[in-house]
Amino acid sequence: MAEHIFPLLQKDHFQNLELLARQAVEGFIIGLHKSPFHGFSVEFAEHRLYNQGDALRHIDWRVYGRTDKLFVKRFEEETNLRCCLVVDTSASMFFPRSGGGISKLQFATLAAASIISLLKRQLDAAALALFDEQLNYFSSCRSTSSHYRLLIQELERVLSLTPEQRPTHAASALHQIAEQMHKRSLVVIFSDMMDDTAAPEELFSALQHLRYNKHEVILFHIVEGRQELKFEFENRPYEFVDMETGEKLKVQPQQVRDHYLERMADYQQMIENRCHQYNIDRVVVDLSQPVDQVLYSFLVKRNKML
Repeated sequence: MAEHIFPLLQKDHFQNLELLARQAVEGFIIGLHKSPFHGFSVEFAEHRLYNQGDALRHIDWRVYGRTDKLFVKRFEEETNLRCCLVVDTSASMFFPRSGGGISKLQFATLAAASIISLLKRQLDAAALALFDEQLNYFSSCRSTSSHYRLLIQELERVLSLTPEQRPTHAASALHQIAEQMHKRSLVVIFSDMMDDTAAPEELFSALQHLRYNKHEVILFHIVEGRQELKFEFENRPYEFVDMETGEKLKVQPQQVRDHYLERMADYQQMIENRCHQYNIDRVVVDLSQPVDQVLYSFLVKRNKML
């Protein structure tokens, strides 16, 4: 895009989330030649005996192995998309709390609202899930105008939350979503992935559960690149505070910088490897990037792949 809809969006510019989302979508929808999201559900209906001329790819070879008879699978295609927007509302998503830019949570709510606006244009069904240490909100999946308004109102409510010490426990929430969403839905997750980094297996087990239930998963992994990834701090004493536990640590940044960067790089690579392993589309988001630029780049890429 030649210019962004809101390149200098600040923390106090979120009075009308629906309007911001609509402006974002109208700004980049012109550049898309077709819908970046589409119905991809294919539900198994029944078996029937093989007839000469049927496509061999539809033969159920497992049934043939048990019965020594050829059966083909019949399917019912579903053209409408079901999409669940999953937003992490834990304390770490309020970072950064100062500095003039937007927080991870504000980025997530605006991006989620923009995708909801896009789904509304496509007449597709949307659901919204909010979690921190538990699943706090999980809507039904519908496509009515009143339902879309309800989802936007819920996202606006999220913007009014205060940064209390709420830890992240994504695994239990994602397991519930995997079970309750209709199979073969699109699940879009907005999170900084600041779960228990020492024991990530539970989190990735939940992501694997989503894939096992035939959901397509997109992870918008939100980070603050300058401080979180590059650890750019002045060489003076700092007191770092864990936003989720309240734990405090006084340290000179240069004393721990090399070790921090090494651990952070390893963690980022581990997330990337697991997402690749489970066929999850991971989109790394730096808060220095405008929201519409991130969405536009991702949707154009997706548009070309469909």
